[in-house]
Amino acid sequence: MTMNVQPDLEFIRAMKEAGGNTLKQCYQCATCSVACPLSSDTKPFPRKEMILAQWGLKDQLIADPNVYLCHHCGDCIALCPRGARPGDVLGAIRAYVYRSLGWPKGLADLCSKAKNLPVLIGIPAVVIFFMWLISGGMHFPSGEQFAKVGYTHFFGHWDFRLLAKNVLFIDIIMLGSVGIAVFSLYKGASALWNGMTASIGQNEVLYRPSVPQFIKQFLWPAILEILAHKRFRECTINADRVRGHQPLVWAFIGLFFVTCYSLFVQDVLGIFWPSMHGPLSMWGPVKWVANVAAVAMIMGTVILWQNRNKMEAAGTANTFYDWFLIWIIMGVGVTGLAAEVLRLVGVVSLGYIVYYVHLISVMMLFLYLPYTKFAHIVYRTLAMAFERYRESSYVKNPLNG
Repeated sequence: MTMNVQPDLEFIRAMKEAGGNTLKQCYQCATCSVACPLSSDTKPFPRKEMILAQWGLKDQLIADPNVYLCHHCGDCIALCPRGARPGDVLGAIRAYVYRSLGWPKGLADLCSKAKNLPVLIGIPAVVIFFMWLISGGMHFPSGEQFAKVGYTHFFGHWDFRLLAKNVLFIDIIMLGSVGIAVFSLYKGASALWNGMTASIGQNEVLYRPSVPQFIKQFLWPAILEILAHKRFRECTINADRVRGHQPLVWAFIGLFFVTCYSLFVQDVLGIFWPSMHGPLSMWGPVKWVANVAAVAMIMGTVILWQNRNKMEAAGTANTFYDWFLIWIIMGVGVTGLAAEVLRLVGVVSLGYIVYYVHLISVMMLFLYLPYTKFAHIVYRTLAMAFERYRESSYVKNPLNG
């Protein structure tokens, strides 16, 4: 029996650009599968994926949940006798998938190359500058006013009690960016789930879990495992990566809580008690949470930066895909803390400029989320939920053993 394989040469080329340039050195010795805890007798991971990648069979790889379950622990890389670096190849596959699943495609393609960095920075810079210009708030306040209101009048101020002018403009910018990201991730996650279920022959089933059942049995356990960083702790070569990833996870959770709290207190309760408008008190517990989260974000990013340098010194390719997210997160954390310090010491003009850069960094984080390494927060979580689903009675008949 013969099989006609039609490789996707563009896919292979894109993988090499994203760090999978060692792919052709693999000669299928299966050492990587011996090292990887995801591997089994029937599913030799990542050996099978290395074959599919060499053949350019991108559709099978995109629908393979193990591609997203791999967290680049480095054990397979250390043991590979040919220097094929399977972990790096899997990372390159994920980079390609996030780009191919992203919407709109033009924005996804833009985020794939370092030469586009000026444009990637320029888009949010122009949008925020234009909104700042038309808001009427493009002027520096007095030192006394700055000390009182901070950056809450960055886009100006009006006396309409139901919605602060600054909040309106920030909502338009950030919620617009989040809306694009959420829609893109929804389309990508839906396509990924459909592909994964089709790969195990589950397109047509008699019984599926309800949404509450899916959350309780599959999604929530996956989230708890992510928060505990259980699989990161099983690494041997890159065992210290948990020191970088876990602070970042909790930093984002902390900053999300602070944002929601600030929104509720200032822009809901503030409707009835105008005195609640303005910056959070430096001595309040919520402000402490914000500052601790910001420091944790910077520390976690520094550790990831150091780890990335070590990996590249050991042979991992230097790719824009791996560095872009690190730069963005560092930009968010550093400019956020710097803007706060400048407010406390009363440096108005520089404070406003740094805050403008901070808004650019935050918009980049939101807008480019589906096309950067940050997308794995959605796709890997979905794959971990699917991992539990494919072993459940919804898929496997318990009567068949």
